[in-house]
Amino acid sequence: MTTSRVLISGAGVAGPALALGLRRRGFDVTIVERAPALRVGGYKVDVRGAGTEVLKRLGVYDACRALDCGMKQITYVKKDGRPIAALPASLLMGRRGDDIELMRGDIGQVLYDETAADVEYVFGDSITGLTDGPEGVDVAFERGAPRRFDYVVGADGLHSNTRRLAFGEVEPVHLGAYISIFEAPNHLGIDREEFMYFRPGRLAFAYAMGPDQPAKVGLTFASPPLDYDRRAVVAQKALVKEAFSGLGWETDRFLESIDAAGDFYFDSLSQVHLKGWSSGRVVLLGDAAHCPSPSSGQGTSLALVGAYVLAETLGKPGGFDEYEATLRPYVEKNMEFGRKMAKDMVPGGRLAIAFRSYGMRTLKYHPRKEQVIDKVLAPMHEAANAIVL
Repeated sequence: MTTSRVLISGAGVAGPALALGLRRRGFDVTIVERAPALRVGGYKVDVRGAGTEVLKRLGVYDACRALDCGMKQITYVKKDGRPIAALPASLLMGRRGDDIELMRGDIGQVLYDETAADVEYVFGDSITGLTDGPEGVDVAFERGAPRRFDYVVGADGLHSNTRRLAFGEVEPVHLGAYISIFEAPNHLGIDREEFMYFRPGRLAFAYAMGPDQPAKVGLTFASPPLDYDRRAVVAQKALVKEAFSGLGWETDRFLESIDAAGDFYFDSLSQVHLKGWSSGRVVLLGDAAHCPSPSSGQGTSLALVGAYVLAETLGKPGGFDEYEATLRPYVEKNMEFGRKMAKDMVPGGRLAIAFRSYGMRTLKYHPRKEQVIDKVLAPMHEAANAIVL
């Protein structure tokens, strides 16, 4: 019996997680990644509910838990830096049971380490053409020689090149805001604490894993769709400067570091909606198939759960249909939550900010604060557990 050959585009979280599951079923797996090396660092991500169950089934939960960020406190601040409220991170983030929070690059590294010995990784290359036929998919690469695979999986994110080649142009659905995240000097000496600062149509946040560690700065602003080049980083940084310059708190000081930031990230809060996730022998996974937007906080969990389900169904008769039927209700629940959170993430006006500040300031004195937070976060936990594996 010939071993099925699978090409995965994207070495983030979804791709290596799928590779780990497929290797256990005996597939021959290759991962192609446009970046010249594994992407490290990044921002912190949550893994909740079904996502943590997948990490356990893949055998990497303990390694990931050992890298938990261990955030201690979330502090809301005024324009002059004075605190409005400081609350335990465990309370506000609503972690339950085995939920964990770690840097995106750390979970990627754990999955890479688990797969590097028996998965072929090709860095610094990308797919330029797909010809789907009865004997397999003929794949053309930007740099490497053409090859044939039995299946091709697009796990290459919101702006998936694989999706474009197999499905045509699919415009992500804009949710009304943009987000930028970059590394900056930790001049505040932040130690496992996250600061949050709100202005009308703006949110600035910063956190660090220790006083001797660099800070991760996030800047989110409400905006209709903007016309910009996704590869023109200098122009993107200019958009962020324009949106946050002179806004108060530490924003100007953080912006002083933006030009030197090598890990600068900028994109819209967007979702991907597709009627189907497969075409012939090509199938999409994670954000490429169903990005819920960063506002959901569930993108990593969706990637892991999707990878697990696809690894169990790929190559079986009707496998792609089973993959989609199993996963879609879970995805739709998280999409709904992502749309709700996108509206809440960036307050519209001063009254909304005042109301939020009052709520945060009085919450710690509330005799049933845990029950209050549980009620607020109930939709998140429902979405995180909206699938039985």
